[in-house]
Amino acid sequence: MDNLNIIRNIGISAHIDSGKTTLSERILYYAGRIHRMLEVKGGDGGATMDFMDLERERGITITSAATQVKWDEFTINLIDTPGHVDFTVEVERSLRVLDGAIMVLCAVGGVQSQSVTVDRQMNRYRVPRIAFINKMDRTGSDPAKVVRELREKLGLTPVSLQLPIGVGADFEGVIDLVEMQALYFDGPQGEDIRTEAIPQRLLDAAQEARHEMLETLSLHDDELLEDLLEERDITPAAIRKAVRSATLLRQIVPVMMGTAYKNKGIQPLLDAVCSYLPSPLDRNSFARNHDNGGAEVILSCDPDAPLVAMAFKIVDETFGQLSYTRIYQGSLSKGKTYRNARTNKMVRVGRIVRMHANNRQDIDIAGPGDIVAMVGVECASGDTFCDEKLNYSLESIYVADPVIRLSITPASSADEDRMGKALNRFMKEDPTFRVTTDPETGETVIAGMGELHLDVYVERMRREYKANVTVGAPKVSYREAPTVESKYDYRHKKQTGGSGQFAHVVGRLIPLGEDALTQYEFEDNISGGRIPGEYIPAVDKGFQMALKKGPVAGYEIVNCKMALDDGSYHDVDSSEMAFRIAAVEAFKQAFLASKPVLLEPIMNVEIETPTQFQGSIVGDLNSRRGMVMGAENRESFAVIRAQVPLANMFGYATIVRSLSQGMASFTMELASYKPVPAKIAEVIIAARKKEQMARK
Repeated sequence: MDNLNIIRNIGISAHIDSGKTTLSERILYYAGRIHRMLEVKGGDGGATMDFMDLERERGITITSAATQVKWDEFTINLIDTPGHVDFTVEVERSLRVLDGAIMVLCAVGGVQSQSVTVDRQMNRYRVPRIAFINKMDRTGSDPAKVVRELREKLGLTPVSLQLPIGVGADFEGVIDLVEMQALYFDGPQGEDIRTEAIPQRLLDAAQEARHEMLETLSLHDDELLEDLLEERDITPAAIRKAVRSATLLRQIVPVMMGTAYKNKGIQPLLDAVCSYLPSPLDRNSFARNHDNGGAEVILSCDPDAPLVAMAFKIVDETFGQLSYTRIYQGSLSKGKTYRNARTNKMVRVGRIVRMHANNRQDIDIAGPGDIVAMVGVECASGDTFCDEKLNYSLESIYVADPVIRLSITPASSADEDRMGKALNRFMKEDPTFRVTTDPETGETVIAGMGELHLDVYVERMRREYKANVTVGAPKVSYREAPTVESKYDYRHKKQTGGSGQFAHVVGRLIPLGEDALTQYEFEDNISGGRIPGEYIPAVDKGFQMALKKGPVAGYEIVNCKMALDDGSYHDVDSSEMAFRIAAVEAFKQAFLASKPVLLEPIMNVEIETPTQFQGSIVGDLNSRRGMVMGAENRESFAVIRAQVPLANMFGYATIVRSLSQGMASFTMELASYKPVPAKIAEVIIAARKKEQMARK
């Protein structure tokens, strides 16, 4: 096992088409892991990290892929993540187990919609990052604007460690502001780094940029501040030390630049990863000790300590389940038995492999900071594995709720079996992919993060499982919500010979705001034993049962706080069942009196289009009940930001292409749930009731 100081666990995250996978390919090549660079959309089989057929055909990353490379004396565990928001759970679970990240930004596009999402995810898991401004060779590239947007749009403190030598077609290399020298990348693959003096024409700009870099760093490093005030020479070693400490504390974001496609600027980026991003020793990892009431404990990076590890990604394969695992404490050994904290069952680890995209290498033991995969171990994504002496669990992964649903119907009973196997596998692998059965029609309904998300799974079903399925029209996941506080007073009384049923509940339904952290809250205000304590959980359970299907149009209910203030019971006839039934009926009574509204998902949409098509695209967005939030011109194209109801965005990819002669692209992600306008709500409710009547 390696010295932990020289291990780097990093991910590459960015907006779609910023060049993440191309960058990963260059890293693999320069680190000697592969001997020929492949292209994402090339005719040579596609990039190494995009190993699924669908990824290679579509030229996009669908699943995160892991590998390990060596750079100088450092060991880098690298995860390449998807850019599409539909596969956002892949980014979430990767960032959950990584120590640092490279945030890739397009030199032309700058901070785009998915860059904002990635930034939010990195902040959620407190991950230090380096920003890499890619595509410096593109016409219209403007690194100064990208740095400004990092500060203004994301609220970060960017520190440029490099200055470009030329931009666009004239991009030749970079000026290293730490060493104050020019770097050029020669050879057919940019493998030979030529170091020269800074060109005379750029010397003033480089000295000014270096002074700005030192001033920013001095705000976070007292020694550097003292050296600056005393006007002493500042060594590159002192600068690196200041950059590293401020990066680890997430006070700054070092900014590097280059072009992955043209093989320029990758080796200095790898040097920066090793110099500035944390090792496992630099990050404090916490677990909850359930033998001590769930108290937080700090994990140690000691290979001899009892094991604590997380299975963060599950892949079902023909020879058994592959569980990608990050080890936080202790060692994971082949042939040993460990406890799954969620199921409390002991599990034997028969085989451990180190992954390189889709290839694997058998190993016998893995230590703290390692990212490996266990073969044939049954578990779920987010499960904690620990030594039998410990009762620890790690904080789980954030999972967003799905926003779109499709019905799928198998063509035959054989297809039904194959479809069932596929759906079980996909649900296990992807927590944002949900499968339910419509209780009224018996249809199988799949739900996910977007059209592309579900389209990929339907295609995988057909290819990998040979399941012939028919797909229904996409449906929006509407919600129902109260708008005013209402009261309930419901008495459930039933006498059918023998012991009867009695329960009486009194209280209030209080709407939670749109920004509430939870969609449901329960408040127990019972005193003096008006309702015995053992029946209170049954009331809570009854309210939660009623949330699943609202009385307005049968959609899930959100934003409700249920306060139980009073009630009564019967010594003989009261039971948990009676109180659960009373709670369900009381909820319906209160909800109908709360002036309920229908909520719909509103999407943040960002469209990049040549400027000549801007007018027709904005007009089309307005016709879709869209609200344009802003537009920005960048050279010959425009970026339009809008909020549009999801119901009006189905099939939009085809529409936006036809409006722009195939030159526009767009991204979309959930912004919030907002009330549906009254007239449209009436149409939706009427259609829903007609649908329900037709089923009867």
